[in-house]
Amino acid sequence: MTPAAPVASNPVLRRVLTVGAIVTAVLAIAGAVIGFSVSGTSGLFSALVGVVLAALFLSITGASILIANRWNGDPLYPTLFFSIVLGGWVIKFVIFIAALFLLRGAPWLDSMVFFIALVVSILATLVVDVIVMMKMRIPYVSDIDLPETFDDEEEAQNPAAGEDTPAAPDASSSNAEKPSDRP
Repeated sequence: MTPAAPVASNPVLRRVLTVGAIVTAVLAIAGAVIGFSVSGTSGLFSALVGVVLAALFLSITGASILIANRWNGDPLYPTLFFSIVLGGWVIKFVIFIAALFLLRGAPWLDSMVFFIALVVSILATLVVDVIVMMKMRIPYVSDIDLPETFDDEEEAQNPAAGEDTPAAPDASSSNAEKPSDRP
């Protein structure tokens, strides 16, 4: 089995993770400053926890897809891909529920600052996703090898003896009337 070509979405996902890390750092600094000015130390920690949770969720999705793409070309690739990505979503759900239970009633948590920081961070990661996807140039047909010469194209259209050939259209199954059959 020949190794498969790299998946065209890998550079996009790496760029999303890189830009997402930069945006997370900026949001963490801004959230910490705003949270501290609004609610003191509890606002600072609340904003940081909200930003870190959003960044963690973004990175789990991107990382799970990058990990799953390592099996590109394997016959089990679709199964492995969806299993790994679904596993990442389950991990995110478990982390979210655990965070809600652990943070519920925490004396140092300002729930409004946490909520605003989480929502702003999630919206920012969505904006990063959209901007990166709009700026990346991925062809519509990305993961196939096109013929390099006319001879290769001719061989692809005319398979060698013994190979499966496309079925010829059966004249008896045609529903179209011929113009000469009309009175």
